[in-house]
Amino acid sequence: MRIAVAGGTGLVGRLVVEELTAAGQEPVVLSRSRGVDLVAGTGLDAALAGVDAVVDVSNVMTTSAKNSVAFFESASRNLLDAEARAGVRHHVALSIVGIDRVGLGYYQGKLRQEEIVRSGPTPWTVLRATQFHEFAEQTLDRIPKPLAVVPRMRTQPVAAREVAQDLVRLVLAPAQGMAPDLAGPRVEQLVDMVRRLLKARHQRRLLVPVRLPGATGAAMIGGGQLPTGPGTQGTQTFDAWLADHVVQGG
Repeated sequence: MRIAVAGGTGLVGRLVVEELTAAGQEPVVLSRSRGVDLVAGTGLDAALAGVDAVVDVSNVMTTSAKNSVAFFESASRNLLDAEARAGVRHHVALSIVGIDRVGLGYYQGKLRQEEIVRSGPTPWTVLRATQFHEFAEQTLDRIPKPLAVVPRMRTQPVAAREVAQDLVRLVLAPAQGMAPDLAGPRVEQLVDMVRRLLKARHQRRLLVPVRLPGATGAAMIGGGQLPTGPGTQGTQTFDAWLADHVVQGG
């Protein structure tokens, strides 16, 4: 099958491309570096020619609800409209566990993406996954030294590779709507994850746990980003990821 990967140069996108190739499929990367702009809609028709299915792992780095909604609404509508013109038979989108229970601005965009996919013309599957192991690293690296300001939250982190494998399994199967949630093998506290990351990097920084205000903070502490029903669990723990991926150094 010829399968397009929107956001195919990102963290999960690169892994999806690798897994598709290993499975004997033909991946097509949709990214600005390949001449495709999802927000503007340019380059999509040419890129989707002959494509059977699409995996959408596109992303935007923002905490603003307005910016997140604007990105995911434009990108999703343009992608689905182009899929309809190209005769694409299956659209798989990656989403996040708990976006309907935790009021983060970024999550408002992901909810809008899900709404557009559900009402779109292409048969669809949505996979909600928990935060990746890399989330602790991303949280830490956004804060300049010497502080490490980390929100208090419970999470069940999953390996990005296992997310990519599940997305490939889903895209090669018939559309099923909402797929079972995907989570990692163990519930963790984000503050503890960052503390272990600092130790693995041999970094000395002042770790400052913070509780986000209001209902959002309460939901994050209370497990609003954990799966609530039966689903799929990955096998790689956060500690195993640390041992495999973290480069030692300052």
